[in-house]
Order: sequence, then structure tokens, then C-alpha cells
Amino acid sequence: MFKNAVQLFEIFGFKLRVDPSWLLIAALIVWSLSTSYFPEAVPGETRTLYTVLGIIAMLGMFLSLILHELSHSLVARSYGLKVGGITLFIFGGVAELEEEPHDPKSEFRIAVAGPLMSLFLAALFYGLTRLAADGTEIGLTGAVFGYLALINLVLAVFNLIPAFPLDGGRMLRAVIWQMTRDLLRATRISSRIGSAFGLFLMLTGAFAMFSGGGIGGFWQILIGFFILNASNGSYQNLLIKSALRGKTAQNLMSSRVHTIDPGASIAELVDDVMLRQGVSFVPVVSGERLLGYVDTAGAQSIDRSEWGMRRVADILVPASPENTAAPATPLDQVFKRIGLMPRRKLMIVEGQRLVGVISLSDLVHHLALEQEIGTSLRG
Repeated sequence: MFKNAVQLFEIFGFKLRVDPSWLLIAALIVWSLSTSYFPEAVPGETRTLYTVLGIIAMLGMFLSLILHELSHSLVARSYGLKVGGITLFIFGGVAELEEEPHDPKSEFRIAVAGPLMSLFLAALFYGLTRLAADGTEIGLTGAVFGYLALINLVLAVFNLIPAFPLDGGRMLRAVIWQMTRDLLRATRISSRIGSAFGLFLMLTGAFAMFSGGGIGGFWQILIGFFILNASNGSYQNLLIKSALRGKTAQNLMSSRVHTIDPGASIAELVDDVMLRQGVSFVPVVSGERLLGYVDTAGAQSIDRSEWGMRRVADILVPASPENTAAPATPLDQVFKRIGLMPRRKLMIVEGQRLVGVISLSDLVHHLALEQEIGTSLRG
């Protein structure tokens, strides 16, 4: 999800990563605090001091987000779920669960853990603000604690909005799941609410911009767009997982595969196999042993005048664990791996014997058919 994220360190076994987009929000927070919040809260100080306070407060927010997501991760681990790590990005943070919760109770408890942590931190920082106050003056330390109390309260309240994939939306999904005993239906309902909320934010943000709201309205549009896409994406991902669950590569692979011998010429490969059979990807076998594959890119890498003299072996891409899979490989794993392949295909092998080929188009067609049938059955 976050290909450019940089790992900083591990905490309780979870990898903490920061996406470069976080740097933008961090800079905006420091700028906003140093030019607006702190000059109003503690007037009469230097610009340098306000900048230092802004950096400290930003780091406090950074820590608060980590604790929020860490709460989700620890509760998820307690239920036996795998967590890929914690990533901070422009819109906050995310605990990357590698699988769906197993039941409504675990879903609800994982979701509520984050807002509860944020509420605890809000109360803690508010208490520290009161302790740091000197009469009616809150002082520098009190101003920092006051900001952290407010930002954690906002974080908790915003995440409790029942719009998927916010924590409140996940809690709503858990309640619907408990009532219907249908995770897919619960996700569909909660994701539609999330999409509606995302559209609401975008529309009100656009209105705010045209009414002079400036950067605030623009930021609201971005958040709404993120929620809209995340909500729809979460539902689509669950549809994919549901359609692939319990199936293996053997269920979808094409067993009738056109192959070629490594000693054949490239001209034979192109004329007798690729053009005649209408294929651009051809496994190379010697007897019953799979050696690898050749494709149109490999043929094009050789000057056409040499096709009659050059052998298929000259453009062979060797078989490897990256481009092959066993027939019993679960389809969800095939789906993940096949997206990393330049040809979007995997050769299915038993030992060193080719038994079939599976392509991304096979998977997409299967998913489309599953969704069409499922939609028609639901009416």
C-alpha cells in the first residue's frame, strides 16, 4: 500500500514506517503552530522559540498517532491476527492488518482500542496542562500539553464517526456483522456509509473553499476523497478475498498450454507458436522438464534477420520460484504474486513438470463472474 514508506524502527515487534507524505503534514503542523497557535497562546516570545515549540508539539502528535495505531496492533495480535506494521502518512496512521478479524467481537475491540487510547492521552495531556499552568497563565509547557490534549480529542472524536474505514465505521461493521452474521453484507453497508461521508466532506469542503475557507476547505476535500476511496477499496478487497477463498491455482489454471523446445529457432517460435496460436507467452520445456519461458519481448530483443539462426534458448527466462507456483497454492497468494510479474502470468508446476499456466486475466475474469453471479443472486 505504501511502497515508498521508510522503516524507522520496531516497537513491540511491529515495524514502524513513515511515508514521505507525512513530511508534508509535519511541516504544515510546525508552520501552523509556530505562526498562529503558539503566538496567541504565549505572546511575546521569539519566532525561533515558537518554531522549536512547534517541532516539539509535532513530535508529540507523532507519538500520539503511534500509540493510537499501536493499540489497534496489540489488540489485533492478542486475537492471533498478523499485523504487517504501522505506517504514518499524510492523513494520519494505519495499522496494516494482513487479514480480517475472525469474529465481530474481535473486530469491535480492535477498532475501539485506538479511540480509547486517544481519549486517554487527551485526558492525560489536559491534566498536565492544568499542572503546568501558573494561575491564569498556561506557560510554554502548558501550551504544548494543551495542543496535544486537543489534537488527541479531535483524533478520537473524528475516528469514532461511524464511516468505514474509520474506527467508528469498523465498530459499526462489527455491530452489523453480529446482527446479520454476514461479514460481506456488513462491510457493504458500512462502506456505503463511509462513501457517503467522504462525499459529504468533499462537498462541504468545496463550499468552504468558494466561501473563503481557503486551505481548510481544500484539506477537507482531500480527507473526503481519501475516505471515499478507502471505503470503496476496502469493500472491493473483501469481495476479492471472498471470491478467492478456498480455491487454489489448480482451479483456475489453463492446462492446455502451447510449449516449445529450447533448440527451436526464434523464427519457429514466432511463426509456428506465437502467431499461429495467438499467444505472447510460451513455456519452454525439454521432455517433461520445464526450463522457463519466452515471450514477445525476448523475440523483439533479437534482430529479425537473425531469427532463423538464433535459438529459443538464447532468449529464455529461466524458471524460478518467482515465476512458478504449485497447483495447491491458494488463489489469494497467486493474486498477490502475479501482480509482481512483468508478464502477469505464473507457470504451475509439479516438481519440474509444467501442468498449466495462470494469468491475471484468468483471475480478473473469475472475479468479475463471481461478482456478477453474487449480485444477481442478491437481487
